Amino acid sequence: MAELLPPPSNDSCLGIHVPEPRPNRTVLRWAPVQPTAGRVRVRAYTCDCQPTFYELCQAGGQLFIRRTQRLGARVLVDESEPFRYAKALIMWTKLMEGLAW
Repeated sequence: MAELLPPPSNDSCLGIHVPEPRPNRTVLRWAPVQPTAGRVRVRAYTCDCQPTFYELCQAGGQLFIRRTQRLGARVLVDESEPFRYAKALIMWTKLMEGLAW
């Protein structure tokens, strides 16, 4: 099971927090968000109280991970390559355990 960081002291924050990446992590390839013809469904997400947060998204029969980074006044959004369902769940779990970045 993923070792999740406790929420910050703010009692209203109940979401999942991604741990710091471990040294032997898998490096995901990130690319800027690409327009899709269909609807994107968010299947899972991490807490957005952190400067970087993630969403497991589904579109067109494939899943991908969307990463949002707040860098001062800038907000950068990028996505992983699309995965088949089983591999996407593996990559999401690795991310939740600090084994992917």
